[in-house]
Amino acid sequence: MRRIVSESSKIKIINNLLVLVFALYGISQKRFDLEEMTLFQKIVVEVVAPVQKGLSSGREELVSLIDNYVRIVNTSKENAFLKKKIDRLENDLFQMEEIRRENFRLKQMLSYSEDIGQSKVLAQVIGWDSANQFKVLRLNRGSNDGIKVMSPVITHLGLVGYIYRVGTNYSDVLTILDPNNRVDALVERTRTHGIVEGVFNYHCSLKYISRTDPVEVGDKLITAGVGGIYPKGVKVGMVTDIDRETTGMTLGVEITPSVDFHKLEEVLVLLPKTDASTAQTSTEPSVEVAKGH
Repeated sequence: MRRIVSESSKIKIINNLLVLVFALYGISQKRFDLEEMTLFQKIVVEVVAPVQKGLSSGREELVSLIDNYVRIVNTSKENAFLKKKIDRLENDLFQMEEIRRENFRLKQMLSYSEDIGQSKVLAQVIGWDSANQFKVLRLNRGSNDGIKVMSPVITHLGLVGYIYRVGTNYSDVLTILDPNNRVDALVERTRTHGIVEGVFNYHCSLKYISRTDPVEVGDKLITAGVGGIYPKGVKVGMVTDIDRETTGMTLGVEITPSVDFHKLEEVLVLLPKTDASTAQTSTEPSVEVAKGH
């Protein structure tokens, strides 16, 4: 019985080997003949191939366009952020420069005021009548700060005018550009007396100067200290023109103020001397700094 089973297994193995051999032989002998396209197939290929090529190229261009768009959007956002940052930095630098300039002006003004034995208030110019050639200025200090009518107003450059109207927190200055503000002045070089009055075009005139007085262009004028308003020795202006051809006993003398009223931002108001302030200023002058500085 066992012998019969063994022979049957051998026959199955032989059959399987024969099938495998014939299969391999058939594959090795198979020919793959090239098939020639028909006219219709050629037409279809010629029509479809460019479309396929265009679709492939269009897809690549679309992908490239999307990538470029994303890069442009990101770059635009980055540029906007950097621009805002640059604007902030420029604004900070501008403010720092303004603070530096203001501190420099205040330092000059306070250093100049130390030579004046009188109490002072530092004030800001907050308004002016530009249509009237800066003849009237408005300050941010008033009676609450001790300012009174007829208080002199100066800067480290020279004389501005005097207080002619006072409110609680504001006051108005009649500048030396106004003809109603007459300043008794001295020609510093010759000690010649004259009256400075405002005329026009941001200039003043020096009146009552005799033709025999040796006044020259370039001479500087200071306050004479008479009249009870201005202290002596404050710069007023400089002689810029002399009209010697006018008739009469006096000369026509043009004065350019020492103060540039176009650039005036801060001033010093000299407070009236009282018994208490006189005692104080005889030892150490006090300066009240305007609010906001």
